[in-house]
Amino acid sequence: MKVGAPGKKLGWVIFQVLVLHLLLQSVHSQKSRNKVNTTNPGQSIPGLAVQLRRVSNEKVVVDNGIIQVTFSSPQGLITGIKYNGIDNVLDDEIDDRGYWDVAWYEPEKDLEIDKLEGTKFEIITQNEEQVEISFTRTWTISKRGSLVPLNVDKRYIIRTGVSGIYMYGILERLEGWPDVDMDQIRIVFKLNPKKFDFMAISDDRQRSMPSMADRDNAKILAYKEAVLLTNPKNPMFKGEVDDKYMYSMEDKDNNVHGWISSDPPVGFWMITPSDEFRLGGPIKQDLTSHAGPITLSMFTSTHYAGKEMRMDYRNGEPWKKVFGPVLAYLNSVSPKDSTLRLWRDAKRQMTEEVRSWPYDFVNSEDYPLSHQRGTIEGQFYIKDRYVSSLNIYGKFAFVGLAPVGEAGSWQTESKGYQFWTKADRKGRFIIENVRAGNYSLYAWGYGFIGDYKYEQNITIMPGSQMNVGPIVYEPPRNGPTLWEIGVPDRTAGEFYIPDPYPTLMNKLYVNPLQDRFRQYGLWDRYADLYPKNDLVYTVGVSDYRRDWFFAHVTRNVGNNTYDSTTWQIIFNLNNVNRVGLYTLRIALASAADSELQVRVNNPQSDHIFTTGLIGKDNAIARHGIHGLYRLYSINVAGDLLSVGDNTIYLTQSRSIGPFQGVMYDYIRLESPFTT
Repeated sequence: MKVGAPGKKLGWVIFQVLVLHLLLQSVHSQKSRNKVNTTNPGQSIPGLAVQLRRVSNEKVVVDNGIIQVTFSSPQGLITGIKYNGIDNVLDDEIDDRGYWDVAWYEPEKDLEIDKLEGTKFEIITQNEEQVEISFTRTWTISKRGSLVPLNVDKRYIIRTGVSGIYMYGILERLEGWPDVDMDQIRIVFKLNPKKFDFMAISDDRQRSMPSMADRDNAKILAYKEAVLLTNPKNPMFKGEVDDKYMYSMEDKDNNVHGWISSDPPVGFWMITPSDEFRLGGPIKQDLTSHAGPITLSMFTSTHYAGKEMRMDYRNGEPWKKVFGPVLAYLNSVSPKDSTLRLWRDAKRQMTEEVRSWPYDFVNSEDYPLSHQRGTIEGQFYIKDRYVSSLNIYGKFAFVGLAPVGEAGSWQTESKGYQFWTKADRKGRFIIENVRAGNYSLYAWGYGFIGDYKYEQNITIMPGSQMNVGPIVYEPPRNGPTLWEIGVPDRTAGEFYIPDPYPTLMNKLYVNPLQDRFRQYGLWDRYADLYPKNDLVYTVGVSDYRRDWFFAHVTRNVGNNTYDSTTWQIIFNLNNVNRVGLYTLRIALASAADSELQVRVNNPQSDHIFTTGLIGKDNAIARHGIHGLYRLYSINVAGDLLSVGDNTIYLTQSRSIGPFQGVMYDYIRLESPFTT
């Protein structure tokens, strides 16, 4: 016994040392889990389990050791996000901080806003890796008139090691429910205005922003969202124009945007990893972030399209759709680092989310996983014998699957899913991760007019791989080109965009030439350039880049009075086929409460063509360079033309206000068919 005692004592000492070592290791591990990774500023070193606490009947809290998110229960509003020393990155002085909403109305009734507040809370998934929770609401006929007729399931996912919140919603109408129109579906975050004052929506569209208080004290301009900052708290903004539509973006580019706080250096970003649940195709424009500070995830809207884009349901039509997931992502850096690292990291995270789509952690039978989706590929060609005797590669064309419809119907389609890609230099394309279903295959692109639709419907099955081989599009064409104005690219961006008024500028757009059209009041510059006589364009002499105004608008003649305007295209013909039919192709990039009339060689004659009243896309007022695309093919009888000079008169005849007009994409005159 005496011989063995020292051994026991030594063993006990070793045991105590081991315990102490394990305790220290545990503390170090806990600190490591909470430490911000300086290589990836938004990511924590993984390892801490996600925890869900039902704090009360009115509150649910989810915490992964990086962010702590508080939800109202059972409504499912996000009321608090605690991150990196900020108790709440949202504006805790208002009630509406993080929410969904739908702008809706029954036909012939007033617009309503429904925040889709739930009536039931449910835990979908709860483990160390993630928590997914659901806030649902079931519609009944007793709610008619007060709530949008939808069953609602709002889902939120918080994962271990991820400094953000994944959000998606399942919205459903049952057969036989009342008629309804829905103009907009979105998620809104109103951030802490004491912290977030710098906005970034792209590499070259970043700036310090005025506050909502600055806007409230500003002068309202001709269009309600636009204000002139007359007495901002920060004098650097004085004399600038602010308008949320100045920060719109095409959906194909709208993958990440948000805000930066400098103290502490924290970023809040909206990341959209897929466009499949959006509407209107890849160049549909929509809002991003704007003064408030506010960050949006726009799922549907009528912006830059008008009521043609709205979701209208009649005769008890059923419908169901999953919107999202999108990611509200937070990141941080050391106070010693540049806050612009936050933007670079947000782009890195966006790339990772896109690469991970479709997510494998979403727990809903309505969200198909990768193996439940299909793929389609092929090669797109253009056939235009007046350009080339051979088929031309459809290089960089947009090719997409969208619900079954007519050629071009995808741009106003608002109820189903769309899947788009851009062909390579040789027209080759592949569209992956397509939900099972029936689609039409569409295509369009730079350098040619019109819309392509594959002759057969496409059925995608789970796991299917389809190759349609070479497909050939013959754009509208009756004869060789006599002359053309512009470039067929569905925008008016190549035309002359004037300098803004010095007293009505947004400094963000002073230098970038590609965004000059986003300045306020450019529509009024037409009257400055053409105070009495309208635009005259002479083929072979004029240059559309300097001589063709970007928008065919009304002329402001003072006292809130506006005149219609008539533009002239003068062209010379060496000979004329008096019995043949010439073809005038007019592609419009935008139209707003307008009517375009065409006359030939006599401005007082009856028009040979009119569009009738068209357009509600409002791109002129909302600083866009395009809205919905329209293509018109107009027969011009040869006996209307003469050898020598001829004139085509284009009249925009509606003139009630300053925002009426059209934007041209491309104009071409073709001679009669020749063999």
